[in-house]
Amino acid sequence: MAAMTGTPPPSAPTRTPRVAYLVSRFPKLTETFILYEILAVQAQGVPVELYPLQRERTSVMHPEAAPLVAAAHYQPLLSLTILRAHLHYLRRKPRAYFAALRDLLRGTWGSRRYFFGALAFFPKAVRFARMMEAAGIEHIHAHFASHPAAAAFVIHRLTGIPYSFTAHGSDLHRDKHMLCAKTAEAAFVVTISEFNRRIFVAECGETARAKVEVLHCGVDSSAFQPDDGAARRGGPLQILCIGTLHEVKGQAHLIEACRLLAGRGLDFVCRFVGDGPDGPTLAGQAAHARLNGAVQFAGRKTRQEVIALLSEADVVVAPSVPSRDNRREGIPVVLMEAMGAGVPVVASDLSGIPELVEHEVSGLLVPPGDPAAIAAALERLAHDPALRARLGRDGRAKVLREFDLAANAARLVERFRKSVQP
Repeated sequence: MAAMTGTPPPSAPTRTPRVAYLVSRFPKLTETFILYEILAVQAQGVPVELYPLQRERTSVMHPEAAPLVAAAHYQPLLSLTILRAHLHYLRRKPRAYFAALRDLLRGTWGSRRYFFGALAFFPKAVRFARMMEAAGIEHIHAHFASHPAAAAFVIHRLTGIPYSFTAHGSDLHRDKHMLCAKTAEAAFVVTISEFNRRIFVAECGETARAKVEVLHCGVDSSAFQPDDGAARRGGPLQILCIGTLHEVKGQAHLIEACRLLAGRGLDFVCRFVGDGPDGPTLAGQAAHARLNGAVQFAGRKTRQEVIALLSEADVVVAPSVPSRDNRREGIPVVLMEAMGAGVPVVASDLSGIPELVEHEVSGLLVPPGDPAAIAAALERLAHDPALRARLGRDGRAKVLREFDLAANAARLVERFRKSVQP
């Protein structure tokens, strides 16, 4: 036997695992945070396979999504191949199969949306489990605490592959069925704000505190940069609001604020970028207030088109509110993009938003659902170019410090690596 020495053995080299991303829909134009996180993780040298639960049917797609769409593992809800995957686990791992199905249905019982979603996606999750084993997947990362995290839970039970998931906003706030079970079996959990982390602890107890890590969504600060040459040279105040036209985004309150500003004689143009179920109602509200010239609806835009619009904007507004069905924003990525581009922001004092927008430092905060406060903030910015410049400058500094995409992707990759270390 060789003599013992005081020198410790060399540590095993850090290994880069093969990672599967499990998402609800792809390619969803509004979920840029998922698309660009995957690209940033790949840039760190991590092989990523994409498993969407559903294919998003869209006529507008970010160009960077095209290669991922071409390689994504789309599956129908039911097929002969899916049935074969079920037979495989019924023969090889019947106890794990039935236990996973039992705990999935028991955990989602009482939530119509989650229970029927579990029934719909369980067949596909089993097929994904078989595919991931064959592909040599070593870690699964699901985006959203809802159906994707439930599918990752099932796949983990069948294969033993460790998983993690990111909780954002409404997926965490709206319905907490099975949240603690998903958290307990995950290798780790990511959430995008300290506000959300407190929700995990309140719902699942102190044991969740060590497992849940705050990792902000980030933006590419090299793509979103100040454009000092093209804009902000007088004329109407250029207001920009980006997001799905939906109650939770609070656009109706911004339109009411615009009505107040018009009544005070302020010269402005307010552009809404995006589409959604509330589009006709919001257009009707603007028409009724006789704001047709001042309020414009620009429809869906790609990232490059958004960057161009930001270069022309004087202020970006995110007037988020809790919806009647308990949806709630996390930290809107559009605020990070605007601040990265050096554009001052006005946002609701809600959820994790104050972790990005520090009032009077990196932006202005207003009470949710308060058109008068939104109008006052916009009027103040319209008459104070120096304030706009300072908030834009300090907002970009905040993004560079805490919300940079590459830096946060590197932290996530490190967690992936730790999950596969012996």
